[in-house]
Amino acid sequence: MVYKNFQDLELSALGLGTMRLPVVDKDDARVDEETVKEMVTYAMEHGINYYDTAWGYHAGRSETVMGKVLLEYPREAFYLADKFPGYDLSNMPKVEEIFEEQLRKCQVDYFDFYLFHNVCEMNIDAYLDQKYGIYEYLMKQKQNGRIRHLGFSAHGSCEVMRRFLEAYGKDMEFCQIQLNYLDWTFQDARAKMQLLEEYHIPVWVMEPLRGGKLASLSEADAKKLAACRPEEKMPAWAFRFLQTLPDVKVVLSGMSNMEQLKENIETFETQAPLKEEEMNTLLSVAAGMLDGSLPCTACRYCTTHCPQGLDIPLLIGLYNEHRFTGGGFIAPMALMAVPGEKQPGACIGCKSCEKVCPQQIKISQAMAGFHKMLQG
Repeated sequence: MVYKNFQDLELSALGLGTMRLPVVDKDDARVDEETVKEMVTYAMEHGINYYDTAWGYHAGRSETVMGKVLLEYPREAFYLADKFPGYDLSNMPKVEEIFEEQLRKCQVDYFDFYLFHNVCEMNIDAYLDQKYGIYEYLMKQKQNGRIRHLGFSAHGSCEVMRRFLEAYGKDMEFCQIQLNYLDWTFQDARAKMQLLEEYHIPVWVMEPLRGGKLASLSEADAKKLAACRPEEKMPAWAFRFLQTLPDVKVVLSGMSNMEQLKENIETFETQAPLKEEEMNTLLSVAAGMLDGSLPCTACRYCTTHCPQGLDIPLLIGLYNEHRFTGGGFIAPMALMAVPGEKQPGACIGCKSCEKVCPQQIKISQAMAGFHKMLQG
């Protein structure tokens, strides 16, 4: 197992994420505890020492199951991460209640790592609102030793992350972002990495395989990569990409079965960063995967001609994300911070924006299609 230094700790470069644990009868709330126990045993034996859970994973069962399974090991044998569930605004006044319950569910006296969960457009104002006392409470728990290292995860834009860092950056020890070779440009992960570098904050990675989409590629794309490294399996390319980025410390993979666990551990037995030519090939494959996306350059000519005052570049970016992912939570979550009169459905189809679009994007069609997708 490859290990990365973080302060005075040695963390396994591969961490076990517990959002996609094996379940019974495809019921997300019924975690297969016996299989999880077998997987954790194998992970421990093969050097994984970082385990990541959260309040909402598996309808609240992830924390309970992981607490039960990890109880069989000495507390110093693993690092456990949990998160305050700010993705649900109703939780904002409940930080103390939730934190105490998380310790109880996980059967521990402290968390090695604790995060503000999912800083994004929808909750940034609440996270920064002092009336909830979230930051103050978590800092107090850190002072009391019940949180060893405090950080945050983010699905929001660079602008949202910057607002959070301007308020709390001096006390953030790590940040978890969605990072993979597709989102390097698609979700502007490269800019997020640069922002975190400004604050000297190391990076934890979530969605390295983008929900499994990067585990298998088209035959044509697979051949391009195989020509560079014939021995490398397709999922490993996503991990090798991350091994090339020096600020990445921990890569979290939500492994659902023993086969995935074994294959990923095998990959992380070696550190094999990409050479420049290999990186260029991989990024060209990613660009090809995004060929169907609308080529908006955010020139904003369109916004000056929209009678509804829509933030068209923002909406197109969310449209591209939602379309590529085939749904998901990122676009709807971001749109929660957009007033109803500025949503995709507010487009009146006048096409004034299209007359000035340098990319000749059929914006009115995109907005209508986006609205239809969001309606289900």
